[in-house]
Amino acid sequence: MTDPRRVRVVGIGAGHPDQVTVEAVKALNAADYAIVAQKSDDDPLVALRRALLDRHAPNLDVVPVRDPERNRTAQATGTLADYEGVVTDWHEARAAAYEQVLLERPGDVAFLVWGDPAFYDSTIRIVERVLRRGAVTFDWDVVPGISALQLLAARHRIVLHEVGQPIVVSTGRRLAEAVEAGADNVLVMLSRSLELEGLDDWHIWWGSDLGTDHECLVSGRVGEVRSMIQAERARTKAEAGWMMDVFLLRRP
Repeated sequence: MTDPRRVRVVGIGAGHPDQVTVEAVKALNAADYAIVAQKSDDDPLVALRRALLDRHAPNLDVVPVRDPERNRTAQATGTLADYEGVVTDWHEARAAAYEQVLLERPGDVAFLVWGDPAFYDSTIRIVERVLRRGAVTFDWDVVPGISALQLLAARHRIVLHEVGQPIVVSTGRRLAEAVEAGADNVLVMLSRSLELEGLDDWHIWWGSDLGTDHECLVSGRVGEVRSMIQAERARTKAEAGWMMDVFLLRRP
């Protein structure tokens, strides 16, 4: 009986090759190939992942898998139930695409995850879906990475919460809900737009494309820096081809 193949979900940090952990480097070099999601033909994040692997695992083959289209229209995602349904369909399509690669290519595989797999990333759920589909079997584990949340705090030289106080990690679409529920420290990820209405007196620590050459940081009272952040979001996306931001909001 042969040992089952191994799948590793590997957090590779927020962009800088120096922020890949020793454990992640070992996991990458133990794999036969790496699977990365490809959003478009010229997806700049694929090139960034290749550069990172050139540094830490130069012999590792990279298999880009075209990411299935996801319905982001307001009609399809207007309610939480609608949004969850769209995401479920997207996850199933992703699982089918990854399953096909695993069927066609033997060997151990690493799934490269931006930041850390624990924060608003779907890879763990999709690997579980692949197993449930039953066409391929494997042992699997997760290697943590340095998250954008940690890097945001380090860059701004802050603690993410006040002494003895809780912190809420949320998405842009549910920020208002967190504020209305009384949260005083809110970390926000996955913001398609910057919705900060009614928060002018709050303090914000914002960062985009953390760990990369075009990293950008802004902090201050929301009412005073909102327009600056909007301009930096647009500039970064135009110059780099992509923009992923994260920010902390603190009630005055």
